[in-house]
Amino acid sequence: MFYQLIGEETFKMSRIGKLPIPLPAGVSVTISPTNLVTVKGKLGELYQQVDPKITIKVDGTNLIFLRNSEERDDRAKHGLYRSLLSNMVKGVNEGYTIVQELIGVGYKATAKDHLLELSLGYSHNIVMELPKEVKVETTAERGKNNTIILKSNDKQLIGQVAAKIRSLRKPEPYKGKGIRFLGEEIKKKAGKSASST
Repeated sequence: MFYQLIGEETFKMSRIGKLPIPLPAGVSVTISPTNLVTVKGKLGELYQQVDPKITIKVDGTNLIFLRNSEERDDRAKHGLYRSLLSNMVKGVNEGYTIVQELIGVGYKATAKDHLLELSLGYSHNIVMELPKEVKVETTAERGKNNTIILKSNDKQLIGQVAAKIRSLRKPEPYKGKGIRFLGEEIKKKAGKSASST
């Protein structure tokens, strides 16, 4: 059964790989002889080294992906690199934004340049230095939860940064206090009720 599931997942990835990626106006793609792909757009440029078993071609305004064989590993890589390049094209053209909420009395965040300072109920504040590719803002409106807003053209990087921030104070299951993604629902546990006499 395990191998069957692996096979189904690989088949899905290979189907993804066959889909061309439309290139928006203002986005250019160059492919070096070593299969290093550079994607440039109004929000910057990104790089991705692609396995030589996957051939990438620019066909007009589309990016086409071809694989050299029907082996399972090649089919999986076909879909993987197509997904990565699709994320890069969207990143340099539109960018990615992640919003996180700080839920808890006294929890707050302040940002300056690429430094994020967090007060999360510990004995000391936590200061994080974010990669220069990730922009950070914070909001603190009366009556609302403080928020952290992350922006970047790199989907993988912004996801890693957001996961690291969340790990500093994961939402606890009783009152939901902690750092959560905007719109994230936390399954709460029922606390112990006082026994009646």
